[in-house]
Parts: sequence; structure tokens; C-alpha cells
Amino acid sequence: MPEHEEFDQSRHITHEMAPRITSFEGAYGVVERFRRRLRRSVLGRDDVIELVIMALLADGHVLLEDYPGSGKTTLAKALGDCIIDDKPDDAIVAIRRIQFTPDLLPGDVTGTTIFDPHTNRFFFRPGPIFAHIVLADEINRTSPKVQSALLEAMAEKQTTVDNRTRALDPFFFVIATQNPLDLAGTFPLPSAQLDRFLFKIKMTHVKREAELAILGDLKGLRAGAGDDLPRITRTEVLDARRVVEEQVYVAPPIRECLVDIADATRKDERTLQGVSTRSLVLMLPALQARALTARRNFVDADDIAYLAPIVFAHRLELAPGAGTSEEVVAECTLKPLEKLSRATLKR
Repeated sequence: MPEHEEFDQSRHITHEMAPRITSFEGAYGVVERFRRRLRRSVLGRDDVIELVIMALLADGHVLLEDYPGSGKTTLAKALGDCIIDDKPDDAIVAIRRIQFTPDLLPGDVTGTTIFDPHTNRFFFRPGPIFAHIVLADEINRTSPKVQSALLEAMAEKQTTVDNRTRALDPFFFVIATQNPLDLAGTFPLPSAQLDRFLFKIKMTHVKREAELAILGDLKGLRAGAGDDLPRITRTEVLDARRVVEEQVYVAPPIRECLVDIADATRKDERTLQGVSTRSLVLMLPALQARALTARRNFVDADDIAYLAPIVFAHRLELAPGAGTSEEVVAECTLKPLEKLSRATLKR
């Protein structure tokens, strides 16, 4: 366990005590517990909460494009508070925040090797990336060299320092943020980095009723709203991911529809680069996770229509004056979805 970290027994249980999730209903129960705790702590963000839960179950990462003070840090901390570490002896904490700045170094993220004069030996000091949930705040404010330090971690769940590769926890989940308005001193994320994010979620200000509710219950929110509700163990999340992969059915026409959408984006005159095969591979577990959140054990056309702009739009490279990537994705999905609907009616 890291130094100076107090031991909270309510957040740590033994691996043997952690109940195993093997059924579809058990996995849906995990979704419900996440929903109850997050909706109690983060008001007016139900749509974003649903997407974050889907990404977590699909083993993907999330990029939030938001305004300052919109609740991104609160959401990440609330997600971290939902998790019970049932493997506390691995010295990995629930959540770490990395504030990206222009002077940040790759070692500040991944960790560094330090010489101990008392033992005349080098030892590795892990960086904040060794956590279950990593909040990469204002990721576009740091240099491409530091951004690239996340590529290996996000894609392969490992990091290499001084020619030694160290594995990250299977739970490893990144929530990154960037400000869409303040562009001074920023480094736009390259395509390779954007491709590592399953979802890019554009957040707006919450509705009036939600803001009034926040202002009316500041004391309760600061005290830890939702702490009376049950948490979810790390093992339960990993088990729920396995259930999503094995027990949510994806019919062949669904896969054909995804390939047709990708082909449409590549042939569209407005795009310089269409969606990658990697995005299709990542899309499948995302669709399965959305089906689980809707308490369905199969993927349907509505799942594709809902997730396509969130999964594909940030992966497109458009020609000048082509409009928005969301508009292009929406048009490229029309015919494949119609074809899927006709195939479904014939069955």
C-alpha cells in the first residue's frame, strides 16, 4: 500500500470474500449499483453516467470535452468511490488524477527509476498511471511526448520504463478531459491518441433543475452523497465484463452493418480518413455493454444508432468545409441501418 494512505476497511475486502458474477442478471445488478451511487453524487448527468458505465464494462476509455466546472472531476472521483479494491496487497489505488501541463515529463506519468544511496540499488517508483481509474485532466495541455506515454498503457495495459515492461491492472480505466474553448498553449491530440478512446463525449451545461438541485444540496454532496449505497468490487467489474462478452449476443447482420458503416465513411467524399478496423473491434463490446444497461441479452439497431456518433465521430479526418464529423457519421449510418432493419424483418 502506498505510504501516507490510511487504511479504510470498508473499501478493502479479501479476494475470497468478493462474490463472483456469472449470470446476466448479476452483471445487470452491477450496472444498477453504479447508477444509484453515481446519480446520487453527480446530478444532471444521467446520459454521461450511462456512457461511462458502458465504457467501463466494455473495457474502453473515455475522453470528455467539456467546460471548466462542469463536473468532470466530481464524476471521476464518484466513480472511484464506487470501487472496492478486493486486491489491496497490489499497492494499486482506486483513483489518481494527473494534471497535464506543458512542463510535464513522461516519467511523471509512468513512473521513474530512482537510486537509493543507502542500498546502492535502483528501485522503481510507480507513477500515477498505476491506478484502477486515472483522471487525465486537460490532456491536450501537455506535449505529444507525454501524450504518447499513455498510448501503450491505454492500448495494451502495460508501460515500459528503462527497457522494462510492467503490467497495469486489468481494471485500468482512463477518463481524460479537454477544454473545447481555451486553445492557447494546447497540443491537439493526434489521430493515434484519439483512436485509443472508445468514447468522445461532448458535455454541455446541466439543465436549470439540476443546477438548482446542486445548489440546494451542497452540504450533502460535499459530505459524500451516495456513501450509504453498496459499492462494487474490482472483481465484480471484471466478471461483469466477461458476462458482457460471453452472454450478450451479436447477430451476424450487426457485424455486417458495422462494416458497411465503416466502408461508407471511407468512401465519403467529405472524409480524408474513415474509421479504422480498431474502432469496429472496440465497437462490439460497447454495443454489448449498452444492451446490458438496457437489460437486453442481444444487440439491436438502436444500439448502433445511439453509439455510432460517440464511437466513430472523433476518429474521422474531414476535408476542409465538410461540416461536422457527427453529421457525416449520421449520414453514413442511414443506409446500413435501413439494410439491417430489412434483414431483421425478414427473419
